[in-house]
Amino acid sequence: MLTLFGILLVSLSLMSDATHNSERFGQLYSWLLLINALGLVVLVGLIGTNLYWLVSQYRARAPGAKLTSRLVVTFVILAVVPIAVVYYFSLQFLQRGIDSWFDVQIEEALDDALELSRGSLDVRLGDLLRLTEKVASELSEMSPAVIPIGLYDLRVRSGAVELALFGMDGRIVASSSVEGTDIIPHRPTEQGLMSLAQGRSYVGLDPIGDSGLHVRAVVPVLDSKSGSEPLTLQALYLVPERLSSLADNVEDQIDRYKQLAYLRTPLKYSYTLTLSLVLLLSLLSAVWAAFFSARRMVAPIGVLAEGTRAVAEGDYSMRLPVTSEDELGFLVRSFNDMTRRLAKARDQARRSQQEVEGQRAYLETVLGSLSSGVLSISASGELRTVNEAACQILGIDLSGKLGQQLSRIEDRYVFLEPLLSLIAARHADNISEWQEEVMLLDSAGRRVLMCRSTALPTADDVPGGQVVVFDDVTDLIRAQRDAAWGEVARRLAHEIKNPLTPIQLSAERLRVKYLKTMKDEDADVMDRATRTIVQQVETLKEMVNAFGDYARAPKLQLEPLNLYELVRDVAELYQGFKMRIHLELAEPPPLMNGDAGRLRQLLHNLFKNAMEAVQHNRRGELWVRSRWVFEAGERLIDLSFEDNGSGFSEQVLERLFEPYVTTKTRGTGLGLAIVKKIVEEHNGQIRAHNTEQNHACIELRFHAAPQTGST
Repeated sequence: MLTLFGILLVSLSLMSDATHNSERFGQLYSWLLLINALGLVVLVGLIGTNLYWLVSQYRARAPGAKLTSRLVVTFVILAVVPIAVVYYFSLQFLQRGIDSWFDVQIEEALDDALELSRGSLDVRLGDLLRLTEKVASELSEMSPAVIPIGLYDLRVRSGAVELALFGMDGRIVASSSVEGTDIIPHRPTEQGLMSLAQGRSYVGLDPIGDSGLHVRAVVPVLDSKSGSEPLTLQALYLVPERLSSLADNVEDQIDRYKQLAYLRTPLKYSYTLTLSLVLLLSLLSAVWAAFFSARRMVAPIGVLAEGTRAVAEGDYSMRLPVTSEDELGFLVRSFNDMTRRLAKARDQARRSQQEVEGQRAYLETVLGSLSSGVLSISASGELRTVNEAACQILGIDLSGKLGQQLSRIEDRYVFLEPLLSLIAARHADNISEWQEEVMLLDSAGRRVLMCRSTALPTADDVPGGQVVVFDDVTDLIRAQRDAAWGEVARRLAHEIKNPLTPIQLSAERLRVKYLKTMKDEDADVMDRATRTIVQQVETLKEMVNAFGDYARAPKLQLEPLNLYELVRDVAELYQGFKMRIHLELAEPPPLMNGDAGRLRQLLHNLFKNAMEAVQHNRRGELWVRSRWVFEAGERLIDLSFEDNGSGFSEQVLERLFEPYVTTKTRGTGLGLAIVKKIVEEHNGQIRAHNTEQNHACIELRFHAAPQTGST
């Protein structure tokens, strides 16, 4: 670019010089114009390339493209406005200046000066011509022998440089010249001889060799004597060198002025074109310089933008090259220092995060392996941590409630109110260490939780909150109660069964021995009394046998069996007796290991209870449904019994599976307790609830494997 600028500047300088010189104008101007045009085309091409690059960067939303555009536009405006103003006024001055060169008064003044100089020259030439004619008249009076001597004397008196007489045939008759000049006199010019031939004397300015400009006067010598040869006198008078130079200068300038006047319009065009080329060169150079400067200035910003983008994407290893020592260089160094610190901070944060994640994973592993439920609560009453055991014990997924207030969780799950209210009350009383038993009631029945709480450590003067650990002791309490009832049943069976047989035998002996010998009235009393004793003894035996069955842990005879076949067999026995049975069993039928006798006893109790529950309905119905469940990687079968009776009362529902709990006027209350025991003997689960239609529903769950066909 510097070379191109130099060539264009030299070319424009030569164009300006050629414009002033008319001879060089025609020779160089066209070539110089072509060179400048080619240079401007190259400049336009470079600017077009930069403009295309800028547009591409702008469309691609490259970093720094908008700033580069603004800088280029700003630089171009700052360059174009003053250059345009200067160009406008320069063009006006140029037009008016050239017109002022050719003013009419100046042209007339030059013509007058030329006429004046010519008039002065004519006067001088006329004087010298008359002087020469006077010398010729004096020579005509002299004899031929005296002429050479008289010629010298006349030259000296006239001040001529040279006097020479020539004959008709051009021979030299006599001559006299200033010492140091040529020995041979100069001959008259053809123009002088022609003037003599026409009968006129000649006078004019002629250059004589290297001697400068002389006044040449050629006159005839008229001899008064008849018969003498006609002679021609030539006189040369030296013109002063200053007058000669002044005359030459005037002549040259007048000729130059005429040339310029002739080239007046082309000159205007050439000056305007030259000025326009200078303007275009300046503008294009300014535009290119704007692109160049903007790119140089924005280049560090673009590098910074790329670095910032890399940092935003998480690449803190980016280091930018420092190309200058100015503010931008300081900014780049600051950026490199920032990325270095960010990388160091990221590494530290990553190590800290890994440590925290390790601690968290360790804590989650510990919490996940606990069979006890764990809740951590912040000082502001927010749920912070919950383990899987807590969700299983409570029967709900609290992992999605982390960060919520306990009051909001209580509004969502009303059955948790006893537990959450206890936690909130102890927190309000600033009691962090406590242990209490809480009872929850939900659709699965009653659950008893043993809760313990301890305070979490305080960090940075911020209370750490508390952690609550609880266990579901419902099964433990039930097991203790069942064990107590089993012991009671065993003792009752032992203590009551022994005297029953003698009582029954004694009553029967009384009937046999005395009934026939008594009067009719006494016999009737005896019959009723002994029959009552025998019946009540049988009832007591049944009760004792039921207690014995409940207390006794029979040895199970486990074998593969089809649960659906047992259900269908028992249902067939009760079908049509005061109720209608609907079987909705999911396929395929489950195959399980169980004791067929105990399971039949279970089903008989359930069908019998359902039949007794719907005995007052005009149309009693029982629905037996099953469905497959996949839980913890194991397949389970759910079996539910739903009748259209009046359902369970709230008081009975809480203690439904406890011994001696019944809604019937007669009965031991051991039916469902035995059912629960049989289910637990087969590692199953049982629960009771009321449906939306307030129907009683008992659900059983057994471990089973799917089977494609029945057995």
